[in-house]
Amino acid sequence: MRNKISGFLFISLLFSAVCFAQQEKFNGVESNLQNIYRLSDAQSRSISPENFTGSKGEGGMATKGTGENPSRELGQGWKVSPSVVIKAHTTFTVAEIAGPGSIQHIWMTPTGVWRNSILRFYWDDEKSPSVEVPVGDFFCMGWNQYAPLQSLAVCVNPGSAFNCYWPMPFRKKCRITMENIGDKDMVLYYSVDYVLTQIPEDAAYFHAQFRRVNPVPYKSVYTLVDGIKGRGQYVGTYMAIGVHNNGWWGEGEIKFYIDGDTKFPTINGTGTEDYFGGSYDFDTRTKNAAGVEESHYTEFTSPYSGLCQVIRGDGHYNVSQRFGLYRWHLTDPIRFEKNLKVTIQDLGWHTDGRYLPLQDDIASTVFWYQTEPHNPFPPLPDKDALEVN
Repeated sequence: MRNKISGFLFISLLFSAVCFAQQEKFNGVESNLQNIYRLSDAQSRSISPENFTGSKGEGGMATKGTGENPSRELGQGWKVSPSVVIKAHTTFTVAEIAGPGSIQHIWMTPTGVWRNSILRFYWDDEKSPSVEVPVGDFFCMGWNQYAPLQSLAVCVNPGSAFNCYWPMPFRKKCRITMENIGDKDMVLYYSVDYVLTQIPEDAAYFHAQFRRVNPVPYKSVYTLVDGIKGRGQYVGTYMAIGVHNNGWWGEGEIKFYIDGDTKFPTINGTGTEDYFGGSYDFDTRTKNAAGVEESHYTEFTSPYSGLCQVIRGDGHYNVSQRFGLYRWHLTDPIRFEKNLKVTIQDLGWHTDGRYLPLQDDIASTVFWYQTEPHNPFPPLPDKDALEVN
């Protein structure tokens, strides 16, 4: 039976990987197992502290860097520059690439407070970023604590290793920066893996936006994103929810207002845990040693959705329960032609059998592709409003 289960899981993951496929057809580059054997004119490159520009044949040339002392007896080519130090209140250019091309994978291990490190991506010559998100939230770690996550778009592996697999095509230029808004220096190990290749006319640009409201006003909905204008598709949601009430918190419905919807949306979910691929409060029911049934939140990660993090109150100083959830629309993107707005209700359950409007701490990062230009994002919350207490 165990062999049958293992075989089933392998086939399921293989099928999921093929289904994801990244929809890339950049000069013959198609990132899936069905056609990985096909030849292409695309050129593979990678930017890291060992090759800041990604130039061909120029990796490992550093003679100065954060590994200079450990490599002092070995010299050039022996891990002299594996990382960078980003000083407090400064911005570091992680990557600057002349296109056309496409980012295929990003790996990072940032130190310090993740909400104090702000990632920004700029496509072509735009002045307003298409991605503006604290680094932890971009990789589904909004509570500044590690939790394992295995999905097709984002993986977080032991040692707080952040991995992003969203394909990000660009035509003229790509620029990625990291701003340290904290009062202490931070260390960043990173690599940005990409290809230089032609991009099809129908390729849209990757976007990600962060928001936080703490607390959500009573009987108000939480807006995940609004003001999106252009043509594209919504592809993912990450939410970090800090619960301020006792009891169940996940009754809220997500709503997608597409192409001019006003009072009522085109797509209306049936509950928070439903949208994130779970059911019945994410509970697993077991019997304790006395034979009494108990229920517990059950973390899970899957290719498309998960409750990747449950932080349980310790009854002392860390009393709040906090949750991290993600949902990737990889096989079911939400298409829009003109505009899009997405909201979710902050809604719980009252012990007397009725819904209970909540006032929780909610932060979100949403992911979508669209044609440019995009509307400027709302101002990012300041350092105090970003802080996790």
